[in-house]
Amino acid sequence: MALVYLDSAATSLWRPVAVAEAVSRSVMLHAGYGRNQSSSADAAAGEIYSCRCAAAEMFNVGDPADVVFCLNATHALNTAIFGLFVPGRPCVISGYEHNAVVRPLGELERRGATEVFAAESALFDKEDAVRAFERMTAEKKPGLVVCTMVGNVFGNVMPVEEIGRICRKYGARFVVDASQAAGTIPVDVKACLADAVCMPGHKGLMGPTGTGLLLLGKNRPEPFLFGGTGTASEEAGQPETSPERYESGTLNVCGICGLGAALKYVREKGGRLHERKKALCEIFASRLEREGFRIFAPGDGFEAGLFSFDAGFDSETAAGMLASRGIAVRGGLHCAPLAHRSAGTLERGTVRISPNPDIGKRTAVRAAETIAGVLSAARG
Repeated sequence: MALVYLDSAATSLWRPVAVAEAVSRSVMLHAGYGRNQSSSADAAAGEIYSCRCAAAEMFNVGDPADVVFCLNATHALNTAIFGLFVPGRPCVISGYEHNAVVRPLGELERRGATEVFAAESALFDKEDAVRAFERMTAEKKPGLVVCTMVGNVFGNVMPVEEIGRICRKYGARFVVDASQAAGTIPVDVKACLADAVCMPGHKGLMGPTGTGLLLLGKNRPEPFLFGGTGTASEEAGQPETSPERYESGTLNVCGICGLGAALKYVREKGGRLHERKKALCEIFASRLEREGFRIFAPGDGFEAGLFSFDAGFDSETAAGMLASRGIAVRGGLHCAPLAHRSAGTLERGTVRISPNPDIGKRTAVRAAETIAGVLSAARG
């Protein structure tokens, strides 16, 4: 049986052919960038700069030098969080953050460097989220606020532009986790008033694993990683200018070339890929609803191209049952126990469906029937 892949929110399995071609070409042609003066290194530098420019344009960064390449969103978030938090002042987060946010802040809290408070709000209620951040920011006077743009469990879109304005009002630095947003809904660094926007290359952008972006705004983080950058080698300290200040060590040239091809593809397709994901979500959700499963999704459609549902029993067990039938979903807590606590699903988690856009309608209908039938029988 062919695999029906419904976990693109974790990693996109389907990628444009141009991505594979770009990676393969780079493997054969490119040396490390910035380490010698060969034509191979120059060619690598050109591809890397091209990818910076594409990302700067796509996400409204302004200066391509403010596009920093990272290993993934977790690497970018750690750089932003450790580099932007204000010692002795608290941090405020949403109630829907991934552990890529919660654990770095938890480590800072463990060290006694800060306190962390969650601005908890009702699921899918943007107005309540704005009120919660306004109230918490006014009360706690945080030095740093971190908020996901799209919740990775439920697909709830957070009002990051309004939260950015709140941060400016109270003098807090602002970091946006755009892991589920990038390549799915518009991401605008300037409109968010963010000091840093973090994202992976391997989810909605459909690039290679091992790639990520840190997009810089007004306040610049202190570097998280130190070492050789290929520039200012006579200096013992890190370079002062971006992107070299944040890119120590040899970059993933092959992955960045693939990411550049992915960015071009996503921009050319516009919203068609996302509309396809939303239509596929509707097929799965409507079938599950008819079977009586509780669906977690906004009332106005599947804006983020993903949703979760309650299987009626342990969600990881449910995901394993579907995997044995060739259907890949994500069960459990999705590395986001805070989100499950906020939504009241912490005890058994949820099953998340996030379709690849290449799945055909007939395949989706058959898979939806299988999911509904298997899990209905299992829950009794």
